[in-house]
Amino acid sequence: MAENESVRQKTSDTVRGGEPLLRRGRPADPPPEAGDGGWSADAATGTELPDSRPERGATSSVDRLETDDIPASDQSVAESSTGEDSQNIEKTLAESRQRKLRLMLRQCDRVVLLDFDLLALPDWPDNYTVAAARRNRDIWLFGALLAAVVFLSGLTGFVPAWIAGGGFGAFVIILLLGVPGIRRLYTSRSSYLDLVIRRKRLLRDARKHVEHLEGKEGLVWQCARMAEFNSTLKATRFSELLALSERRVLARNLTRREHIRLYLIYLLEAEKAYTRAQQAFFEGHQQAIDQGWSSVAVEPEDRA
Repeated sequence: MAENESVRQKTSDTVRGGEPLLRRGRPADPPPEAGDGGWSADAATGTELPDSRPERGATSSVDRLETDDIPASDQSVAESSTGEDSQNIEKTLAESRQRKLRLMLRQCDRVVLLDFDLLALPDWPDNYTVAAARRNRDIWLFGALLAAVVFLSGLTGFVPAWIAGGGFGAFVIILLLGVPGIRRLYTSRSSYLDLVIRRKRLLRDARKHVEHLEGKEGLVWQCARMAEFNSTLKATRFSELLALSERRVLARNLTRREHIRLYLIYLLEAEKAYTRAQQAFFEGHQQAIDQGWSSVAVEPEDRA
């Protein structure tokens, strides 16, 4: 304890005497560069320099001034470029839409050639008339056969000759009543044969018209893509018509009146869709003219 107190006493005496506590030795830091002379001199002299960094408020004001110096034309250019991009996209969509409508109208334009009276079969004999004519024909055949049996019986000797002669006369008269020229003299009703021939003729004319409408490509299955303008075209009852039209064998498979009526119904619905598609095309064409899109407002080419 006495030695520690003596060492403290010597240290305090040395400090009071003005001698440094640590002796001068090798400098700890490397010598300063030439560009930092002012800083090293100031550091050596121990004077503090004022902080050259701007305060936070000053920095924000400078940034605000720099932002205000940006020209407003850059912002307007950015906005105009965005508007041009959106306009180009809208123009491309309108052009694609018009091209699609033009293709649909070109492929389904034969629907306007529809002859309603020819496919509606207005003169088609109804079933009651045909049944009545068939009954009259059966009576006529029975009478002629009965008269022929009586006549043949007289030839064999089973009946007297005068009865056989009467049977022959009745047979001839009955046959004459069945001749079309003589039949028109006593009745205005059509015979069963006439009704059958009329039905076949109406079916033949309707099938010829269907074949003309279908053409080489098939009209029904080409009009099916206009279902977005008339959802009735998607009905399942038209599926067989679509399949036959796609194979180009629709006309020869329409062998009954029900087939012709179904075809007529489909074409009437397709005509409605065609009218709506045409209206949509004209509206898009007018919009393209108003917008100044010359590439979109192109008139449809005429079919050769």
